[in-house]
Amino acid sequence: MNRLWVFLGCLATLELGWLTISILKSRQANKQSDTKERTITAGNIIDYSPNTVTAIPRGQFYLACLQDGSFLALSRTCTHLGCSIPWDNGEQKFICPCHGSTFDIKGEVLTPPATRALDSYPLKIENGEIRVNIGRSEKRLDNGKPRSVKA
Repeated sequence: MNRLWVFLGCLATLELGWLTISILKSRQANKQSDTKERTITAGNIIDYSPNTVTAIPRGQFYLACLQDGSFLALSRTCTHLGCSIPWDNGEQKFICPCHGSTFDIKGEVLTPPATRALDSYPLKIENGEIRVNIGRSEKRLDNGKPRSVKA
């Protein structure tokens, strides 16, 4: 009877070890896939006018062409509770329909309850084409400003 208990204890230990290794491998794979390059071509720079925001449905983000002609790729997700936010062209700001947070064209918070700016995605301009990597969000500069890319 003692041998049976020892055998079952060893079996349970092996199963627990296998489960732990599987979970750790899964977490590592998720981290690697989060930083993958998933590049979307958002169009040509001549297609955008300064001080406009365009929804890019394929990538589920907004492309903002700022007053100085530089570009920002902004997330459609409110940083308060994750609601999808629309751009209000008349008021020239993003307005969250869930709790009323508002953001300016650069994604910065104008009114709470959101406490941080909209996430942005890295973008490059190559041969006049705007390419956005939606595989990862981008950190803001030390002064809190987004990293806009000049055409």
